[in-house]
Amino acid sequence: MQLKPFLLDEWLDTWEHSAEFNLAASTGPAWTFDELLSLANDEERERFLHHKVVYSRPAGADSLRAAIAEMHNVDPEAVQVVTGASEALLILFWLATGPGANVILPQPGFTTFSALPESLRLETHYYAVRRENGFRIDVDEIKSLADRNTKLVLVNSPHNPTGAIISDAELDALHEFTSSHGIQLVSDEVYHPIFHGEPTKSASRLPHATVIHDFSKAFPLSGIRTGWMIEHNPNRRKDYWTARSYFSITNNSVGEFLAELAMRHRDIVLGRTEKVASENLRQLDSFLSEHRETLGWIRPRGGMTAFPWLLSGENSREFCRAAAQQGLVLAPGDCFGAPEHFRLGFAAMTSEFSDALERLGEFVESWSSIHTPRV
Repeated sequence: MQLKPFLLDEWLDTWEHSAEFNLAASTGPAWTFDELLSLANDEERERFLHHKVVYSRPAGADSLRAAIAEMHNVDPEAVQVVTGASEALLILFWLATGPGANVILPQPGFTTFSALPESLRLETHYYAVRRENGFRIDVDEIKSLADRNTKLVLVNSPHNPTGAIISDAELDALHEFTSSHGIQLVSDEVYHPIFHGEPTKSASRLPHATVIHDFSKAFPLSGIRTGWMIEHNPNRRKDYWTARSYFSITNNSVGEFLAELAMRHRDIVLGRTEKVASENLRQLDSFLSEHRETLGWIRPRGGMTAFPWLLSGENSREFCRAAAQQGLVLAPGDCFGAPEHFRLGFAAMTSEFSDALERLGEFVESWSSIHTPRV
């Protein structure tokens, strides 16, 4: 078993820690420990200070599961807490392995989607997330890729890195197909419910769907390393519990308390993400209109990332490298299997976002003066 290089994290680790402006970040605006604790009432603060620093339960702390269940309008028994969505993906792909088994995944997509099943020797089939189609998925294409050995279909809405969404009708149609064919439908919803237009519903409403979510994106608290799965099937939940017990045993108890605090006050936490994302997206609209002779884009319908491309058609890695040398971090598209694109995150920064776009505009103009788009 061998994992391929994680190009995205290699790039970010090289550039983001010393950059003046991080436009590669895929999260919302960061919270400090003090800001998060300020949400707690007296009873919650007392509970935190007197909490024993011991193992939590493999399924997650009961109070955290109850808070998550309230958000999704499901029974707390349907909630499995994990160490971020990354552990959820590991569990799901691990359990999908078997002779001849295959999984169906989006392309482009987050690196983990492909790296884990490939390393586990799962056959991988990809459906295209095409800019010619406005980055919308084609349910019929997914159906055509499925066969009797298909164990899992993964969808990601809002999608990383494009910001595309799957409509309720599309998800319902896909759920009907997968459930009737004995295929597990997994909905990655780490950017839910951040939308830039009409919102869609969580797949947690569907009886045969599995939802994965975490506190790293829409809830921009990546440092607490906490995520969750919504699963209505008790046999699958038992398998997740067993895998989790072997992989990581439990979350850290402090992280679970902070996760519960954020979930109990989700209107404030998610509201801040939505406000910053909406305001910055309006600025990004204007910016990309000004530079439409060099950069193409499709406006994201959800989440906090956009996926512009170089109209020249060239690989964006040198463009991103040159930008990084000017203090601007963007994520090259080859990290997602789409080399001419680059990921631009627009919700991690607050007041400094306009300064970042001003610097980026100067860079784009200098770059375009020596790189002529193909016509």
